[in-house]
Amino acid sequence: MRSTLAFTLGALLVLASPAFAQPTPWAQPGETAIDPYAVDNANAGAEPLAEGAVFEAFGGVEGVSRIIDDLVDRSVIDPRLEEIFKPTDLVRLRRTLKEQVCFILGGPCAYTGRDMASSHKDLGVTTAEFNALVENLQGAMDAAGVPFRAQNRLLAKLAPMKGDVVER
Repeated sequence: MRSTLAFTLGALLVLASPAFAQPTPWAQPGETAIDPYAVDNANAGAEPLAEGAVFEAFGGVEGVSRIIDDLVDRSVIDPRLEEIFKPTDLVRLRRTLKEQVCFILGGPCAYTGRDMASSHKDLGVTTAEFNALVENLQGAMDAAGVPFRAQNRLLAKLAPMKGDVVER
């Protein structure tokens, strides 16, 4: 069943390019400046879940933060993904992924990142790389004790974003 979910993690490849030069007002210490864009929760790529039970199954804000940190830690050392993550602003990536997942799970977060299409433009993400990231997310959720049903609720929200992430 998890193999069918492997295509559902488009949002979690929100990679920030260091090539831009304009600072943004919401940037965190250590983030590379990027071109300005319209901040909008719609950029998260999915409407939030209405019920709070799934957000609580993830451990609230703190749980989401730990899961995303684990996901990023797994992904930057994963030989299948290292080329994607080398040029990535990991400070921004962690911040925006935490915001995005918290928002989508119906938590008290706003998403300040770019939309999925512009976030992934010209990264050349393959289906295999996408699937590797899904595996890493599932591993991070398992390690955090997130129930399988709650994991599936998040993955179902992320699934439609695949087309904006995979380019080849």
